[in-house]
Amino acid sequence: MLKRGGYAEDFHYRFGLIKPLPQKKPGITRIWIQAVSLGEVNAIKPLIDKLLAKKNIEIILTCTTSTSYTIAKKLYADKITSVGIFPFDFYPFSRTAWNRINPDIAILMEAELWPEHIHQSTIRNVPVLLINARLSDRSFRRYLKVKLIAKTLVLKHLSALLAGTQLDLERFIAIGVNPQKTSCTGNIKLDVTPPKILSEDEKSALKRELGFISENSNSDSNSPLILIGSSTWPGEEALLLQVFEKALCQGINCRLLIVPRHPERREEIKALLRTQNRTWHLRSENPKAPEGTFIYIGDTTGELSILTQIADLAFIGKSLPPHNGGQTPIEPAALGIPMLYGPLMTNFRQISKSLENAGASIMCHDAQEVEQQIIELLKDSQKRKASGLAAKNWHSLNKGATNKTIAAIEQFIKPSNG
Repeated sequence: MLKRGGYAEDFHYRFGLIKPLPQKKPGITRIWIQAVSLGEVNAIKPLIDKLLAKKNIEIILTCTTSTSYTIAKKLYADKITSVGIFPFDFYPFSRTAWNRINPDIAILMEAELWPEHIHQSTIRNVPVLLINARLSDRSFRRYLKVKLIAKTLVLKHLSALLAGTQLDLERFIAIGVNPQKTSCTGNIKLDVTPPKILSEDEKSALKRELGFISENSNSDSNSPLILIGSSTWPGEEALLLQVFEKALCQGINCRLLIVPRHPERREEIKALLRTQNRTWHLRSENPKAPEGTFIYIGDTTGELSILTQIADLAFIGKSLPPHNGGQTPIEPAALGIPMLYGPLMTNFRQISKSLENAGASIMCHDAQEVEQQIIELLKDSQKRKASGLAAKNWHSLNKGATNKTIAAIEQFIKPSNG
């Protein structure tokens, strides 16, 4: 928290001091959803919308990171009963939050197995579900070492586990989750659509705003190709700058759009930009860039889906050593953007493999191959078009997890008496 900054707002929530909530009404089920970071906050929008459509449900949403809290308030404050911050997972803080929220169902997402939170649900006889459940290679190895402890203290108390993939389902069963409480419902992130799809005129306007085309140009008028670094991590910006410079030197008319995963790294990125000679601009300083800008840094929160729509090619961040896990490739796929990434997409192992098999993405083994593939794709419009179309088709064929997840949640809905 100290390193990243931005955590001061409503910090008292982390001690369980959630703001007072209205008393529960008879016949209404109160669901507490914990969505850790920005990806989960965006992913649950279809789920929240469909739950609220049932009219007998109210939702309390908490999150962990400062970025996700900011976006959650923008997305849901007018829709749901309350948006807050998840408490530190220690007895007095968790107990205080539980007493104040008093939910009928508790929902956790992906890999968030908080022992005290689950303990509080158990002693209150409140169902606790893990949805979109996933287990990374690293976490799986760790859980296997403490299998008995994990099963005794946490896993056996889950009311249901809804896995994002068959591999995740098998891993959770291997570490001790009761198979009768598990099912594979799919990844709800596949059901997310951008909040706004830009028209061609709007894409042209955005390119002008970024300084990539002149004020009297449109997207078809000698528009440069746009390479986007999607949710990049340290070291990846430097690689993209290197590749971008080589592309320009080879006569490729292109521009570079970088959206760092953590916008608060802007000073570090500015220092890097000063080591090269191309013109650059930061969105946080002014959305409108000077005409002729070559490199644009989207260091704001919640705009990745909009900025991605003008890209011709995407590099997915956190996929090259020393980083591991990968950022989501789902949104570029939904938008039909051809993409590539490094070898360490471990948080999206089955999704990335499925994309590759569909011809919708390229996995590169190292930074050198990333550079080679970017140059080749920027030169080959037919290959980009085919890959983008395959990505969009793949996304269409893999939707539906939200409805399956809601069906599983409905089994635990028992309206409160207030």
